[in-house]
Amino acid sequence: MHSAIPRLFPRLNQKQLETSLLLPLRNVVLLPGVTLPVVAGRKHSVAVVESTMLTEEKQLIVAAIRPEAQKRLERSEKAEIESLSEIYPVSSLAVIHKMSRLPMGPIQLIVEGLERVEITELCQSDPTYQVKFARLPQVSKKAALEQGIQEQTLVALSNAIESLWTEAAEINPKFPEELLAILLNSSEPAQLAYQSSVLIQHDVSTMQAILEEENLEQLLRKILKDLHQEIEVQKLQGKILGATKKELDQQHKEFFLRQQLKQIQEELGDTDPDKQEIAELRSRLAEIKLPETVDKQVKRELSRLERVTSASAEGGVIRTYLDWLLEMPWTRKVEDNLDLDNARTILDEDHYGLEKIKERIIEHLATFKLKKQAQQQLSASSSDSKTSKSYTVGTVICFAGPPGVGKTSLGQSIARSLGRPFERISLGGLRDEAELRGHRRTYIGAMPGRIVQALHRAEVINPVIMLDELDKVGMDYRGDPASVLLEILDPQQNHSFRDLYLDLDFDLSQVLFIGTANDLSHVPAPLLDRLEIIELSGYSEREKMEIAQRYLLPRQITKAGLPDNAVQLPESTLRLVIEYYTSESGVRKLEQQLGSLCRKIAVRYAQGDTEARVIEPGEVEQLLGTKQFLKEKIRQESKPGVATGLAWTLQGGEILFVEAVLLPQGENLTLTGQLGDVMQESAEIARSYVWSQAETLGIELSAFKKNGLHLHVPAGGIPKDGPSAGVTMVTAIASLLINKPVRTDTAMTGEVNLSGEVLPIGGLREKILAANRVGIKRVLIPQQNKKDLVDIPEDVLGQIEVIFCDRIEQVLANALA
Repeated sequence: MHSAIPRLFPRLNQKQLETSLLLPLRNVVLLPGVTLPVVAGRKHSVAVVESTMLTEEKQLIVAAIRPEAQKRLERSEKAEIESLSEIYPVSSLAVIHKMSRLPMGPIQLIVEGLERVEITELCQSDPTYQVKFARLPQVSKKAALEQGIQEQTLVALSNAIESLWTEAAEINPKFPEELLAILLNSSEPAQLAYQSSVLIQHDVSTMQAILEEENLEQLLRKILKDLHQEIEVQKLQGKILGATKKELDQQHKEFFLRQQLKQIQEELGDTDPDKQEIAELRSRLAEIKLPETVDKQVKRELSRLERVTSASAEGGVIRTYLDWLLEMPWTRKVEDNLDLDNARTILDEDHYGLEKIKERIIEHLATFKLKKQAQQQLSASSSDSKTSKSYTVGTVICFAGPPGVGKTSLGQSIARSLGRPFERISLGGLRDEAELRGHRRTYIGAMPGRIVQALHRAEVINPVIMLDELDKVGMDYRGDPASVLLEILDPQQNHSFRDLYLDLDFDLSQVLFIGTANDLSHVPAPLLDRLEIIELSGYSEREKMEIAQRYLLPRQITKAGLPDNAVQLPESTLRLVIEYYTSESGVRKLEQQLGSLCRKIAVRYAQGDTEARVIEPGEVEQLLGTKQFLKEKIRQESKPGVATGLAWTLQGGEILFVEAVLLPQGENLTLTGQLGDVMQESAEIARSYVWSQAETLGIELSAFKKNGLHLHVPAGGIPKDGPSAGVTMVTAIASLLINKPVRTDTAMTGEVNLSGEVLPIGGLREKILAANRVGIKRVLIPQQNKKDLVDIPEDVLGQIEVIFCDRIEQVLANALA
């Protein structure tokens, strides 16, 4: 059989071809100047070796088999090389130094690579492999210099490799000194590279690439890189083994010391530490009163602890579990202070305004007080004390509103008024229900859930626990935390809540749970059904100024380490900070900016300037930097097709503009500004309504038939959605087609239907506060929202004219100039 492959080195001509026997090897690449032991086991390979040994030179070609051919050969012991494509053509001419037959039949050889060759043709494959080959230019220092490579470069690379081998020998004490001497005394850089490659133990493909490399500089650089990586791995491995050995030695040392200590204690008659610890646990158990089931469980675990050794892992798990059982407040509680006047005083001390919210909290506490009194009377009249039960809290209130409006601080005030400990559990990003219910003790590192941990910190059975960010609870393959919250917050179930770690029923009915959320639409419906929602809207500018002067500024002065009255802010300065350095419904960002001002003054105090400072408006930009927010402004130019609307966001109310233009010879409605599905539907309704009422409004029908319509709601980079922009879109379209501008001092909000009715909307307080903030004088709102005006501060209503509309005709009559 004859086969040939393309020549890797086409500069070789046919006159240079020679013939030789071929020994194909698996997983071995023989390099020039390298001596290796190899084994020939297959029929043809054995025949090649025997034929070679009969020659005077005892030379043959040694080539590596390609990986894909190896897989075929491994499936059958009788399979042989079939074509030249199954071996690498660039191989080595080798000489056999020694041959010996193994007991099971294969032949073991000691072969040395002589020079690089390229196989061009497989002339014969049975009974022996015979090939034609051409000798390749040898890689050497002399050849490299002829190629233009600098001698200094070769010397530097060779020295670097020798230096690394010296370092490797220092790392590995078992590194043979003779081998190191051979490496360091090599006069030919190519031989140093080939010997290094064998010692690094490259894979076949890498070794083959080294054999085929003609450029000595590139060859040395590759060997240097691979050797450096290998030494780094050896260093890291040595460090890991050293640390492991040190740890094991420490464990053995501690074991022998414990045994010696045990013998000494026995000689002195001292108590066994394990027995002493169990005695302490029994003493703690006798001092506290536990429910019957808990008492049995503690005694059972104590018996188990006596039977295990202190050094065992099980002993540590049992001791930790017993600590949790004995430290949990199974029956310990604090007496409630249900004085409503005291609660009202504390709420007024901690919060400005929020009268409606405070009144609702007082109502909740009043109901709480009456239920407790009724339960006490029932317990007093009952002859059997075992039949009386503790009163339950009942309804769970949830404060809903944007960030920074005081939801958490209201919960702290409730706890302070009742005299109960306050604990907060953040649920943001919670996805694993085991975080609430606990982990079973079969798992390493198991811990109780967050509810039990909060009770453990509070040390009483009736604390106030705030479940913060209920709207940010997630769900994945680890379970649904919202389902666990249903059990925790349900008065009919939470008297026997079972944490998986404790594996005992715990009474949560006396815990006062308070929830918080920013967006109620993200709270699961079954969970929302168990909550009594108290909504907190944003603060007006006047309320923010009062809160800043009464609470925020004094608190930040104290945090900065300044004396009282060290910083004073006039109203004009506070107003400037609120308008240009914050943009929020709450006061969180405002407190941060006030803290920044106080720290600036603290620096001056630390440097010796202790004079009280009154910060004037002109100094704010110097202290806080350039203005962070540009104040929203009403339009100065009155132009047809532009209307001012009001929107609600999680950060509070905002104004937005709806712009409408005609597209000559267009047909469709174009919407831009990242509008959501609901706003897109509102735009369709607005266009359809104006079209249907074109004759009444005095609009030519041809304006719709011959032109398209484009509605845009800036800013385009902010997603927007909601139904309350309907009347604004109708007004913008009608204004454009009637060619009458909308009054610039007028803003509007409301949903509209195809019948022209103006439907009610939500978030009215935030929207009117936003209108007042930018100087709007007239606001058009749905008639059905008239009842919501009670939530608007009187000082704001005194500056804005509110016009109620139940038909779109009323909106247009009041909006168009």
